[in-house]
Amino acid sequence: MATFFTAGPLPVSYLVVAGGGSGSSTTNSGAGGAGGYRANVVGENSGGGASAENALTLLAGVYSVVVGAGGSNSNGSNSVFHSITSIGGGLGRGSYNAGAVGGSGGGGGYNSGAGGARTANQGFAGGTGFGNAPVYGTGGGGGAGGAGQNAPGIGGAGGAGVTSSITGSAVARGGGGSGGNESGAVATAVAGGGTGSNTNGVGGVAGTANTGGGGGGSSGGVGGSGVGGSGVVIFRLSTLATVSFSAGVTQTSAVVGGDTVYTVTATSDALQTFTIA
Repeated sequence: MATFFTAGPLPVSYLVVAGGGSGSSTTNSGAGGAGGYRANVVGENSGGGASAENALTLLAGVYSVVVGAGGSNSNGSNSVFHSITSIGGGLGRGSYNAGAVGGSGGGGGYNSGAGGARTANQGFAGGTGFGNAPVYGTGGGGGAGGAGQNAPGIGGAGGAGVTSSITGSAVARGGGGSGGNESGAVATAVAGGGTGSNTNGVGGVAGTANTGGGGGGSSGGVGGSGVGGSGVVIFRLSTLATVSFSAGVTQTSAVVGGDTVYTVTATSDALQTFTIA
């Protein structure tokens, strides 16, 4: 079990990104939506167009931490930091079907499948599939920073991610996957989201690990969809605090100014903790 500091409450900045959704295992599937994105970093945005969340202070004690896995023919899994939960990205679904609801919504399938709805203040909705044969474009997955695009005769672009400098360097995370296209071109990937499959035999690409990116969608009978990228939990607090982690937590730390930044990239199950002392 992990433990926190004894010197009284200290302010904590956090960035919590859930696992991205995948495209489905069926043909002509929309792309996966990005994992929900929640952050309270001053001067930055949270997901879904929201401003930074409220300030947080923590006392000495034991706190939960979970990094959500990316989806595989499913929504992504939730990520957790103390009382903060980010919702996994929505599954992109196949022909005629709407994308799943998630942190950001999954893309809709070919023939006008609607984009999946988002979770407010965490991400945006997915895009709608294209409905006129012989063009089979599918909807882009929603992103933390923008909606997935409707398929305009090619696979729709994934929604944009959000950039944060919580680690001291600007990094974009939480991009939706791009939709698939049986007829040719697909949109370029964004901020950790995977590209969709196309007629050249290229399967849908996975979302990038530890960005919560959505997996790319599939085309008709050519290549599968991409899996979602895993999430990440990053928090930053004064170097006066001593932080330890339970055995199932994979993390790194770095000193930035007068703070230590902890980046948790994996947890072995849903019962992991960190401790401030």
